[in-house]
Amino acid sequence: MTDTLAPTTVVPPEHDVPSQRRVVTAIPGPKSVALQERRAAVVSDGVSSALPVFIEKAHGAILVDVDGNAFLDLGAGIGVTTIGHTDDAVVAAARGQLGDVIHTLFTITPYEEYVRVAELLAQHTPGTHAKKTVLVNSGAEAVENAVKIARKYTRRAGVAVLEHAYHGRTNLTMAMNFKAMPYSVGFGPFAGDVYRAPNSYPLHDGLSGADAAARTIAYLEKTVGASDLACLVVEPIQGEGGFVVPADGYLPALQEWCTANGIVFVADEIQSGMARTGAYFASEHFGLVPDLVLSAKGIAGGLPLAGVTGRAEIMDAAQPGGLGGTFGGNPVACAAAIAVFERIEQDDLLAEGARIEKALKPALEGLQAKYPVIAEVRGIGAMIAIELADPETHAPRADAVSAIAAAAAQQGVLLLTAGTYGNVLRFLPSLAVTDAQIADAISVLDDCFAAL
Repeated sequence: MTDTLAPTTVVPPEHDVPSQRRVVTAIPGPKSVALQERRAAVVSDGVSSALPVFIEKAHGAILVDVDGNAFLDLGAGIGVTTIGHTDDAVVAAARGQLGDVIHTLFTITPYEEYVRVAELLAQHTPGTHAKKTVLVNSGAEAVENAVKIARKYTRRAGVAVLEHAYHGRTNLTMAMNFKAMPYSVGFGPFAGDVYRAPNSYPLHDGLSGADAAARTIAYLEKTVGASDLACLVVEPIQGEGGFVVPADGYLPALQEWCTANGIVFVADEIQSGMARTGAYFASEHFGLVPDLVLSAKGIAGGLPLAGVTGRAEIMDAAQPGGLGGTFGGNPVACAAAIAVFERIEQDDLLAEGARIEKALKPALEGLQAKYPVIAEVRGIGAMIAIELADPETHAPRADAVSAIAAAAAQQGVLLLTAGTYGNVLRFLPSLAVTDAQIADAISVLDDCFAAL
């Protein structure tokens, strides 16, 4: 291997995947029904699926199931295949690495791919300060490590989070989530010293960013005390909470308060990062320079990888051996991540996030004008949501969201639901989705809303 990893040379393969949705059987089809019976016998009921169709192949923004049905995927594995399913560059990089080194464990015998990913994260996360990274396997593991590092650095225990937050399914991250069902009900006791503060939710609170920040800060100062907080963990745009975009000025005010009080400001960019919003990280839209930035999901094109990247002095607070894990920063996943960064740069994929917003958001606003049940259209880039509520009582319409998602699936459009009250449809397509595919999905949605 050379001292510097060369850009991946890609010879695009032929993909036996259509470029548009196609429904040829009932949904689910007979082969998926048979596989579902096998699954029920051996897979825990705790591992549920939104749509019981079994996927056989995928490319770009299309999933093909075992029955030959092709689905327009507007979820991207909940934001994982951000640059598209089976991206040619990612596949080539992973295949090449498989033939060199699959695993050694970086904490025993290191390898260049891990270092290169850390260099790319240092380059592309907000801020020009010196940064260091630890690579792990999943978003929840990144959150756990960020809290651990912040506690070590500050010598404090308290962890502050926001209402409607979602951070994972481990013991600590379950305690950090706002929504208990289904993520934490019956799984306690949970980790302590976690404090939940009100957030900025403009549709519901009507507060300016300054007023919402004052409310959050006052709550934390009264219920915890700034001197006892190690970190404040925020999603710049909340994911499972329903793509909640805070009011202007809210997040910078929180960061300023954290800095003034020695609290580590952690940006959970697990869902919002890696070019999804038209910037490498959503923090950039709000003028944030977090102390720690968490990456996962889209970073490796579908392979498991996550990272904590932050100020060098904070990251170095951990003693040697205090960070790491058996599979963290696996060479194959790192090779894929390097290919993702190269694709974003070489093909200007940041512009694709803006393109998708330009195509999708006005189209959804057009539906909002026709259907009063759509209370709000919100989001940035390829991270857009609509919240459904009764137009008179403003009560959440989770039933409508479920009906729309189910009806769209029958027509070959895969949508994700979200929101604390289950009344949000989120659009999280890959950057490979075309304007024509977006228009097709909107046509299906129009039919679904009309049928309500």
